[in-house]
Amino acid sequence: MRRLALALLPLVLAAGCGSGAGPSSTPRYDVTITYWPEGRGSDPRSATLTCDPDGGSHPNPAKACDALLAHEDALKALAGDVACTEIYGGPQLATIAGADVHATLSRTNGCEISRWDALAPVVELAR
Repeated sequence: MRRLALALLPLVLAAGCGSGAGPSSTPRYDVTITYWPEGRGSDPRSATLTCDPDGGSHPNPAKACDALLAHEDALKALAGDVACTEIYGGPQLATIAGADVHATLSRTNGCEISRWDALAPVVELAR
């Protein structure tokens, strides 16, 4: 019995090591961000972003992914029955688009400003 256990030990150890393929190669998010700093009529800035693993052409993918993962609810459009303060935060406009994501963000009222602020590290692309 002891010989059988010793003979099987290398097989058990090898099985526990996994396939060696590593983590999934499909990122949690794979999106394109388009940002209009002065509204739709201004020159847009664009970047790609992948999260988990972090990457893309975004200037700070780690910070952007942290914000995106912490505020995924901000990607959802506001419900029609939500009361928002009538505060204008500026003409900025941004889209975040990917296979499972399509969000448009603006600063047109208090609710939209909150969504924007949560995702500012994602959408505010510096020149």
